[in-house]
Amino acid sequence: MREVIIGKNEDGQRLNKFLMKYLNQAPSSFVYKMLRKKNIKLNDKRADGSEIVSIGDSVKIFLSDDTIDKFKSGITDDYNQKKSREIYKIDNDILYQDADIIVINKPVGILSQKAGKDDYSVNEAVVDYTLNNGIISKEELSTFKPSVCNRLDRNTSGIIWAGISLKGSKELSQAFKGRSIDKYYYTIIKGKFDNKLIVDGYISRDENKLISKVITREKYEELSSDTADERLDLNSYTRIETGFYPVSYENDYTLIRIKLITGKTHQIRAHLKCLGFPVVGDVKYGDKDVNSYMRSKYNLRNHLLHAGDACWKEKSISVHAELPDIFKRICDGEGLKWQPGIQED
Repeated sequence: MREVIIGKNEDGQRLNKFLMKYLNQAPSSFVYKMLRKKNIKLNDKRADGSEIVSIGDSVKIFLSDDTIDKFKSGITDDYNQKKSREIYKIDNDILYQDADIIVINKPVGILSQKAGKDDYSVNEAVVDYTLNNGIISKEELSTFKPSVCNRLDRNTSGIIWAGISLKGSKELSQAFKGRSIDKYYYTIIKGKFDNKLIVDGYISRDENKLISKVITREKYEELSSDTADERLDLNSYTRIETGFYPVSYENDYTLIRIKLITGKTHQIRAHLKCLGFPVVGDVKYGDKDVNSYMRSKYNLRNHLLHAGDACWKEKSISVHAELPDIFKRICDGEGLKWQPGIQED
C-alpha cells in the first residue's frame, strides 16, 4: 500500500484526474477498475473518482510497490539523471518570483519550450530551478510540473512567465487567455514610423513554410467583396491587432515600442512587413540590404525583437527586462535614444 497526501499542487482536482497524473502509465480503465474494487480509497472511504481532493486528504493505493512504480515509470526519469542538463540556468535572469509564479528574462538563442527530445529549454530550466531550490520535489513532479505559460521565438529575447504551482499555472493561463497581461516589445525597424497607432489586420499561417502573412483590413475587405479580382482563402485569416509607439528616429531607423494586443505566431514581424517597416536582422520578413549592413557593422545575426515590459494589473505586477547589449549597441551606433524602464503609451 502507498499513501499520498494531497498538497497544494493537487488541491481542487477531481480524484480521477489526480490518479491519472500519479499513475500516468496506467490506462484509465485500470484506474477505474481499482476504484471499483476498492483498491484506491480517499480518506479511508470508497471513492468513484468524481470527488474533489483537498490539501491534507489521504489517497491510499492498495497495490504493490512494484506495480505502482511500473505505472509511474517515465515520470521523473529526466530528473534522476542530470547528464548534460542545466545547459541554461535561469538564476541570474529572474525578474520576479513569488510562491506561485516566476518571470524570466530569456536570452536570445534559448527555446521557450523544447522542440525535440534532447532540447533543453526555459521550461526544463524552470523545473530544474524549482527542484534545486526545494520549491518542488521529484515526487511532486508526478502530478504537477512547473511550466512556461507564454512563448517567445528562439531568437526573441525577453519576458517569459511560468507557473511554479498549480494555482499559478491556472491563474496565468486564464490571464493570457483573457488578455489581462499587457505585453510590450521593442525593435528597430527600417524607415520612419511617425505616429502612435493601433492597427488591425488579418494574419494567415503557412505551417509548411513556417511563415505568416498579414494583410490590411482594407485589403481583407476588398478581397471579401463579390467583385474582387484576386482570390485568397480568407477562411485561413484571423483578425489581429497591434499597437505601435515610436520612441526614437535617426538615420532612417526607428526604435519602436509595440503592444501585442492579440498574440499570433510572428505577428509583430509579419505585421511590420505588411506596413512596410521591416525588422532589423529579420531573415524571414526583413530587408536583405539592411540585414547585411547590421551584420557587417554590429555582427547582428538574428532579428532584433525584445519582450521588454509586461504588466499584470490585477496582481499589481509590473516587470521590465533590460534591452540586450547588442540592442543597446545598435541604438548607440545609429543615434537612437533609448530609456530604461517601463514607458507610457
